[in-house]
Amino acid sequence: MAEILVEPIESYALGQKKKGKTLFSKVGVVGCGKEGQSIARIAAWHGMEVVFIELSDEKINQAIENIGGELDNRIENWGLTPGDKRAIMSRIKGSLDYKDLAGCDFVIEAIRADETGVRNIETRKEVFRRVEEVVSSDAIIATNATTIVITELASELKIRERCVSLHFFVTSPEARIIEVVKGLYTSDEVYQRVCTFVKLINRDVIPVEESAGIVSVRLYVTLLNEACATLMEGVATLEDIDKTMEVGLGMRFGPFKSADIIGLDKVMRWMTNLHEEFGNQKFTPSPLIRRLVRAKRLGKNVGVGFYRYDKDGNILPNEDLVRKF
Repeated sequence: MAEILVEPIESYALGQKKKGKTLFSKVGVVGCGKEGQSIARIAAWHGMEVVFIELSDEKINQAIENIGGELDNRIENWGLTPGDKRAIMSRIKGSLDYKDLAGCDFVIEAIRADETGVRNIETRKEVFRRVEEVVSSDAIIATNATTIVITELASELKIRERCVSLHFFVTSPEARIIEVVKGLYTSDEVYQRVCTFVKLINRDVIPVEESAGIVSVRLYVTLLNEACATLMEGVATLEDIDKTMEVGLGMRFGPFKSADIIGLDKVMRWMTNLHEEFGNQKFTPSPLIRRLVRAKRLGKNVGVGFYRYDKDGNILPNEDLVRKF
């Protein structure tokens, strides 16, 4: 009788021993508003498993619906297939429990700002502490915040060098760049791993020194304030100011359209935070922005901001809304 040869099944990846783990195979997102949804969709699009944390089942369902709707738009206009959508959505899971972040090797905090406009540093610090309790010691913890510095958020953690900041562009979610910020505690190894993540999702790294507002927000809010001043002085119309920047200077969206996409309440918080940080009057929100926010004309998400929008998000004839206002 022939001798039966027995070989260890691990060599054929049938067992768990010595089984390798793919870098960034599981990514966590805390907060799944506009920014969190964009991060979750992009990561899942590139084959990563994503678990996001929200405060209620209603918010989880809304986030899943919004991500699905964005993918439907890609099916209609970008050549994505229904099968691609199913595969992407199968990699995204919502949860109310931070324990479901266990196994993530990268967690990104993207919580919404509170409605009072107060800088919610303590809330974000609490998120960082809760994440650190459930992830492994080599997992990276990041924030998508732009006007809050990562060093402050990491200051109370046990392993501070694991923390980093990066900025996804929600105005143009398909922008192929991400600003990556190295904090005072961030190790070189962690920073390079985050740069690898950015490359894995097909983006270019913009290295940024730690500063409130980084590059994009500091430059944008200054432009928007000047655009508001130009409008209020009667130099040009709202539409023509946007058109000048879009056609003349190659911006994808002019300053007013961009503000409506971002949300005027968020833009005003950016400005207030930057003014608090630097004490420079150029960051003080324009009176026009303040008036629109007080009137709850917060932008595209609510149907009216600098422009008025239909239910599909298309700009309606303006009828000089700002001047009437």
